[in-house]
This record gives sequence, C-alpha cells and structure tokens, in this order.
Amino acid sequence: MKKIFITIIILLVSGISLSAQEKPSEGIKPALLVIDIQNQYLPLMDEREKSFAMYVINAYIDGFRQGGFPIIRIYHSDPSEGPFAGTPAFEFPEEVKILPGDPKVVKTYANAFTKTELEKLLRDKGINTLFLCGLSSVGCVLATYMGAKDHDFRAFLIKDGIMSHNADYTNQIEDIFSALGYEAVEVMLENAVQMK
Repeated sequence: MKKIFITIIILLVSGISLSAQEKPSEGIKPALLVIDIQNQYLPLMDEREKSFAMYVINAYIDGFRQGGFPIIRIYHSDPSEGPFAGTPAFEFPEEVKILPGDPKVVKTYANAFTKTELEKLLRDKGINTLFLCGLSSVGCVLATYMGAKDHDFRAFLIKDGIMSHNADYTNQIEDIFSALGYEAVEVMLENAVQMK
C-alpha cells in the first residue's frame, strides 16, 4: 500500500512539473484585487483581525501604487438585498486608500469573475498574476481565488490581508492556500514586468 501511495505521489509531481515545463515562461504582470471591503460587511468581521487586515491592505495598496501596478476594487451588491450603489453601505470606508481612478468591478456573485467584466479588464491590461485581499476569506475572496485559477491567472492570497467573521477560519484558509507574506510579495513585485 505504501509503494502505491509513493508511486501516485511521484506521478502527480511528475505531471505537475511536466505541465509547468510546457508553459512558456512569462514575466509577472500583477494586479491587486481589493475585494468587498464595504461598510455593510465590515461590522461582520472579527474585530481583532479586521484592524490589522485594514493596515496590511493599505500597505499593499501603497506598494502597488508606488510600483505602478493596478489596484482593482471589487464591490458586492445583491440585486434584491443590496448594498446598493450610491449608498453609504455600498462604499469602502474612507480609511481604505483606494482612488476614484482605480478600476471598479461590481459583482452579484461570490466569484468576481462570474458575469462581470473583470476578466476582460485584466486581459486588456495584460495582467497575468493576481494578489487578493479583503473579505471574506471563506466567501468572496476564496471564490474569486478559485475563479482566477479557472481563468488561467496566477493567484495568491495575501497573508493577514484577508478577513472573515472567524479569525480561525482565516488562519486555516491562509495555511491551506499558502498565503504569501510581505517579503515574498515584495520579491515578486521587484521582478514584475513594469506596466504601461
């Protein structure tokens, strides 16, 4: 039984390395997705996690902006329950360092790729690598991460930049999906292709 298990692992690893070799090497062309940090949802997040996550998210917004990399703000609105565009509940709080010129996507599904212009926006900008932050780590952030993978984007969760109603759940998501810390993201951005 142990030999069968080892053989399966070797085959899986071989398959992964072969598929990676088949793809042409392409430089990192990154964007930061800031997901659903809206006034309606923030009170539902774990308080301790929220205050640190907001600090981390703003630090990444500053870093991406200084590097000339796109910051894309994503908003959720349920057609029947809101929050509705133009209301305070829909907006990000003022402390989030987004700008009016940052591209904006409004979604009605957890996955920001579902029935939105997000993929077209990213392709038009030549983006191939996404860094995700915001909320909820067990909801829309995770669904968008999976959607990014389904649409052939490289995708990474930002450690301490995601939050949920339960900090333990967020910690598990960060562990399972190998969320990247600041130093790893910094190295990747230093080697990223400069955007126009």
